[in-house]
Amino acid sequence: MSDDELKEEKELDLTSPDVVTKYKTAAEIVNKALQLVVSECKPKAKIVDICEKGDAFIREQTGNVYKNVKKKIERGVAFPTCISVNNTVCHFSPLATDETVLEENDIVKIDMGCHIDGFIAVVAHTHVIQEGPVTGRAADVIAAANTAAEVALRLVRPGKKNKDVTEAIQKVAAAYDCKIVEGVLSHQLKQFVIDGNKVILSVSNPETRVDDAEFEENEVYAIDIVTSTGEGKPKLLDEKQTTIYKRAVDKNYHLKMKASRFIFSEINQKFPIMPFSARALEEKRARLGLVECVNHDLLQPYPVLHERPGDLVAHIKFTVLLMPNGSDRITSHPLQQLQPTKSIEDNAEIKAWLALGTKTKKKGGGKKKKGKKGDAKDDSAEAEPMDEEASNGAATQG
Repeated sequence: MSDDELKEEKELDLTSPDVVTKYKTAAEIVNKALQLVVSECKPKAKIVDICEKGDAFIREQTGNVYKNVKKKIERGVAFPTCISVNNTVCHFSPLATDETVLEENDIVKIDMGCHIDGFIAVVAHTHVIQEGPVTGRAADVIAAANTAAEVALRLVRPGKKNKDVTEAIQKVAAAYDCKIVEGVLSHQLKQFVIDGNKVILSVSNPETRVDDAEFEENEVYAIDIVTSTGEGKPKLLDEKQTTIYKRAVDKNYHLKMKASRFIFSEINQKFPIMPFSARALEEKRARLGLVECVNHDLLQPYPVLHERPGDLVAHIKFTVLLMPNGSDRITSHPLQQLQPTKSIEDNAEIKAWLALGTKTKKKGGGKKKKGKKGDAKDDSAEAEPMDEEASNGAATQG
C-alpha cells in the first residue's frame, strides 16, 4: 500500500471522530426507527405495512443529515426492516401483495439497519404482542437471547477470541433450556461492508468452520443472537418467501434474459452494495429476473428460515464499537418485563461473565458513560455490571 492508501485506510476506522459520529448518528436513527416499528406492532396490523414504515422512517431521517456537505454522502437503509413471527427465524419482509397480519400473543422479531456514508448500525429486538409481563417459555427464550447478548457484549473486547463468545452464548441458552440457532453469524462491520471477514459463529459444528480471530481496538461488530425453544436447526421451507438480496460485488455474468438484465441494472443503480428488498424493484419483472441473478451468484439471497411450528424464537442484535475506553453498545431497545421459568442465579460462570464491566478502567476510573444527546435512554450500553434482577432476564436495556 502507498502512504496515501494507508492514510485513507487509517482514517476510516474509529480513530476518526467523524467516523464515530457517523456510526452514532446511524444508531440514533435506527433506534428511533425500531421504537416506531414496535409501536406499530398490534393485532391485525399488516406486516408489509410495518416494514414499509420502518424503511421509510430511516430514508427520511437519513435524508435530513449530512445534506450540506461538499462531497455527496451515501446514506439510508443498510438492512430492510424484517418482521419474523413466532417460529419464523429471520428475514421475513414480504412483498406489497402479501396479506399476513400480526395477532395477539405473537412473538415478533424486528430486524433493521441504517447507514451514514457506509458506516452501519444494525439492531434486532423481540417484542410480544400482549399487555403485562411476558411469562412461560416465551419469557425463557427472550431472556436467553438477552442474557446471551449481555454476555457477548462483555466478551467482545480486545484480546478476547471469537470462540470464547461462541462457547459462552451456548451455555447461557442451555441455562434457560433453549438453544442458540445454528447458522447465525455475528460479523465485523466496516465502511460499506455489512458482512466483514471476522465473524463469530453462533454454534460451532463440523459443517461450519470459521477462522479463529481476536478482537481488536477500534473494530465494530454486529452481535447477532437468535435463540429457540426448539432444536435450533432452522429450515428453508419456501424459496418464494425470500425477498432480501445483496449484490455479490465480486461476481460477474452475462445474463441471458431481458428481465434479468433490466432488474440487475436497476439493482446496480439503486443498491450497489447494501442488502435490499425486492419490494423496492419493479415487482412484475423482479421475480423472474431475480431467479437468474441468484442462480449465477450475482445476488446473495437472505432466506426466510423456520423452526418447527410451536417452537418460539427470539432475536437480539446490537452494534458495538470497541473504543479505546471500552465497548460502546450503540443500538438497543428496552425489553418488556420478563418472568422466565428458569433462573441463572445459581450459575456461577454466567454470573461472573455478567459481572464484567464493559469499560476499560483508565486513570481516574472514568467508568460512567456519557449519554447520547437526545435519546440517551435507548443508547444504554450497560457500562456497569448487571444487577441481580437484570441477570434473571428482566428488561435490561431500558
